[in-house]
Amino acid sequence: MTSTLVEYFAGVQRRLPGEADRVLKALENGGPMNKEELSLTSKVKRAVLDHVIMQLYALGLVEVVTEGKSKMCSLTSLGWDYLTIRKAG
Repeated sequence: MTSTLVEYFAGVQRRLPGEADRVLKALENGGPMNKEELSLTSKVKRAVLDHVIMQLYALGLVEVVTEGKSKMCSLTSLGWDYLTIRKAG
């Protein structure tokens, strides 16, 4: 990874709310899940979760796919890179 990506991820980490870390960890450990399950697993209130998911989606760290009436959330490859670099740093 380039130092530019590491610097970008460091900036991302500073700007994201604390709940984002819990959401990313839940997706890392539990895989793709719908918003209800993600809210319970990450212990983030549903109203806050929607805001956090949109921030993570805008950064390209999380993908949201509609399956029937559910919105399934999962980590993108960039999201996995973010978690890997954060652990290493």
